[in-house]
Amino acid sequence: MKEDEGERWTPPPAPRAYRVVWTGDPDTPEILKETDDLLEALRWMQARDRHEFELRDGHGALLATG
Repeated sequence: MKEDEGERWTPPPAPRAYRVVWTGDPDTPEILKETDDLLEALRWMQARDRHEFELRDGHGALLATG
């Protein structure tokens, strides 16, 4: 495969155990943060003054809402 503008291809990052998803637009949910640390994800959600967040595990199961 040809390199674009001198940048080498790098594999995608390994999937993380937890992801914080913004659900403000139900048609296009957006992953805002991925981490392997559950407490870090919960603290990140708590620090935001919004309620359109979901915490999901690596398989997509809902763990918490914010």
